Amino acid sequence: MKKTTLVVMAAGIGSRFGGGIKQLEPVGPSGEIIIDYSVHDALEAGFDKVVFIIRKDLEKDFREVIGDRMESRIETAYAFQEMDDLPAGFTKPEGRTKPWGTGQAILCCKDIVKEPFAVINADDYYGKEAFVKVHDYLVQDHKAGEKMEFCMAGFLLGNTLSENGGVTRGICSVDEKHHLTKVTETKNIIKTDTGAAVQSENGVLTPVDTECPVSMNMWGLTPEIFSVLENGFADFLAGLSDMRKGEYLIPSIIDELIQENRANVTVLESGDRWFGVTYKEDKPAVIRSFRELIAAGVYKEKLFE
Repeated sequence: MKKTTLVVMAAGIGSRFGGGIKQLEPVGPSGEIIIDYSVHDALEAGFDKVVFIIRKDLEKDFREVIGDRMESRIETAYAFQEMDDLPAGFTKPEGRTKPWGTGQAILCCKDIVKEPFAVINADDYYGKEAFVKVHDYLVQDHKAGEKMEFCMAGFLLGNTLSENGGVTRGICSVDEKHHLTKVTETKNIIKTDTGAAVQSENGVLTPVDTECPVSMNMWGLTPEIFSVLENGFADFLAGLSDMRKGEYLIPSIIDELIQENRANVTVLESGDRWFGVTYKEDKPAVIRSFRELIAAGVYKEKLFE
């Protein structure tokens, strides 16, 4: 069977979380963090290796909290996402405070990942079903052709909202073959009394269907994506009017590949409920959710025994 890798994006500074390293916040009864549950589910699904994308200044804390513990359970590697890691001819602008986005994050793995891989966010809980479906897709032999063959775990929008503020989701259009036809990065989707809505800067609410599939940045990719990301990153930077702003985002990159007829992306539907610590106020609800999963027998009280 093919080897598969789980890539965990954990370099974000967590600006909405109100300080601290949100990816390292304990949420399980024995001090587990969300990444623990993701790696546990990936191991069960059959993944062979995990790569953590972090900032160099987080390495010591990250290794102490999770990395050293993981190395005894699964082959573990690190990639470092830095703001000054730019193509020739570009330099980090004064005043830039955020990483360059998920596209650059994945590009950081190009010298480490040589096999089909899944990508996830560090601070999102995806549920077991999605890991199994993505892994099973990645180990299949897909018909060789002119297009790249990727997959995406699709979640119902209504299962991915926060009680404590707006979220950004990639709203997806899917055809009868379960292929993604378009992904629209949509900001500030809030939970309402009647469902969900996009809230504009001036407070206007535009309703959105809670049953529509959305991307939670859980992708199944192959190493072919690295050359796309490398070439596209320079073009992205060249097109910025203000290099202090703007992010090179994987949903937009994949959407462009679809529109150019260069990739098929199979949407693998998951009925699991997402949760995560987008906001500090989300943490108590996340702790309750893991307690409920443990009570239901989904996880042990001590995840790794």
